[in-house]
Amino acid sequence: MDRWTQLQLFVLTADLGSLSKAAEQLDMSNAAASRTLSSLEERLGARLIERTTRRMWLTDAGREYHRRCTAVISELAEADSIASEEALSPRGVLRVTSSVSFAMMHIAPALPEFVTCYPNLSVQIVAANQYQNFIEAGIDIAIRTKEHEGDSGITIRRLAETRRVMAASPAYLAAHGRPENPEDLQQHNMLVYNLAVDPYLLHLRRGKEERNIPIESALDSNEGQVIVAAGRAGLGIVVQPLYIIHDDIVSGRLIPVLGDWQLPRLTINLAYQSRRYQPAKIRVFTEFLIERVKSLKLEERWMTFAT
Repeated sequence: MDRWTQLQLFVLTADLGSLSKAAEQLDMSNAAASRTLSSLEERLGARLIERTTRRMWLTDAGREYHRRCTAVISELAEADSIASEEALSPRGVLRVTSSVSFAMMHIAPALPEFVTCYPNLSVQIVAANQYQNFIEAGIDIAIRTKEHEGDSGITIRRLAETRRVMAASPAYLAAHGRPENPEDLQQHNMLVYNLAVDPYLLHLRRGKEERNIPIESALDSNEGQVIVAAGRAGLGIVVQPLYIIHDDIVSGRLIPVLGDWQLPRLTINLAYQSRRYQPAKIRVFTEFLIERVKSLKLEERWMTFAT
């Protein structure tokens, strides 16, 4: 027998002074209600309600049980209300993880607008370049360039696509010359992001032509900002996604090289735990970020550049 049904029936019966009225509210037959109440008393080993054909009343045990059950029902109703409000109106702490570069360049600048829209929500950014089990780490949303997750309980939403390009500072190109074909890269100082897939082998395509160019690094790092800073300073040729170096190219701080050759593109995804009832904080942040990328036409910037 469902304890919750027993508890509801008992409290309603006591409040309404009628077992049949309580049964009606719970959409039960009178016979089923009588059996439920009897099962409750049998389970407790105590008589809760005395009843005759004319009236009914609570026993001493019944009055105490009614007082405590009423408090339980009230607490549960409040908990349900809070949970429903949590699902509909974002509040609490939202924990987001992404690469350091993406957090600095594309999350932090968006936060003033986001927190203005959702003042009851506190945001915690966990910047990390290596993927972790973000569910175990208590992360709500992970932003990453990983197409698939091993856990089928993870939902993936595409945020944008970005090209990866090779670029160098005007000073470096003036001193070392500009590579004319992919093989020339082996004679240049390469600045390598060592967490990339195949960081020391460049897979290049131009139309139907393909080249796989092994490279050595003059500098490598697990942080894109280090690579880009070294590139601006004239240390060598960077290999970076446009979501990181677009503004450097537009400003002329970095100049694309071999622009007619393409490296494999990256897809930037939002990953979060699959749930039937998604917390509002996850829903509003993912929709906010997707709309921001769309309204600012960021994907267009990250897919094109002037050669």
